Amino acid sequence: MRDILSDLDLGEKGDKLSDPVRETQIGLQKQLPKRFYKEAAVVDGDEGEFVVALDGKPLRTPSRKPLGVHDRHLAEAVAAEWQAQKEKIDPATMPLTRMVNTALDGVATAQEEVFEDILRYAGSDLLCYRADAPESLVSRESEVWDPYLDWVANMGARLVLSEGIVHVEQPPEAIRAVAALLRRYATPLQLTALHAITTLTGSLILALALAEGQGEPSEIWDAAHVDEDFNVAQWGEDHEAAERRAKRRIEFDAAVLIMSSFKR
Repeated sequence: MRDILSDLDLGEKGDKLSDPVRETQIGLQKQLPKRFYKEAAVVDGDEGEFVVALDGKPLRTPSRKPLGVHDRHLAEAVAAEWQAQKEKIDPATMPLTRMVNTALDGVATAQEEVFEDILRYAGSDLLCYRADAPESLVSRESEVWDPYLDWVANMGARLVLSEGIVHVEQPPEAIRAVAALLRRYATPLQLTALHAITTLTGSLILALALAEGQGEPSEIWDAAHVDEDFNVAQWGEDHEAAERRAKRRIEFDAAVLIMSSFKR
């Protein structure tokens, strides 16, 4: 059990979170363990949490913590990942399990480091770097991205825009305002999910907008891909790029499910 969950861990012990896409690639290179159980279900934990159990035996993380969460619906979704496994257990198909495992074993003991890692994105947020041409793309970026920047500006974080990839220094007061918003999400599992959403979209502002109910998940995802979708419309879709995007979307949806579990 311990060896299997070690394969599912997203980050090194005590370290900040890793890129979930990269971790999935690494996981795929490992020899997959065989499925050894018949049923995955949810049982009550000792501290009020809901724990995933395999054939009635509580599942544990590599650090021997019960693989439990605060919300039954979320726990059932994690259990469903285990139930859906075939002859072998494939970490690439278990994003919820990996995120919960990472939150319990990694983020729980390094919350401030993970917080700071997420906050760094505010200094180079996707929404602040605009195309200078063509005009149709410039207009599309403004149409989709400006409402999110207006929202965060109303929250005290007025960010500076730049054309192209030239770095622009963000005002310290804006970063502090973004940090104050991020502080609202203080649990290891929330930080894990926000880290995933931020890295997958390239935007902490979009991640916070999602957390604060300022956009539906599909809207946030589309906003993160304005440039990519523009290029697809112009030049056609690349098959490999589409596959990579689909994999990232699975990770994104898992993180969204975690965030929504705190609103029930």
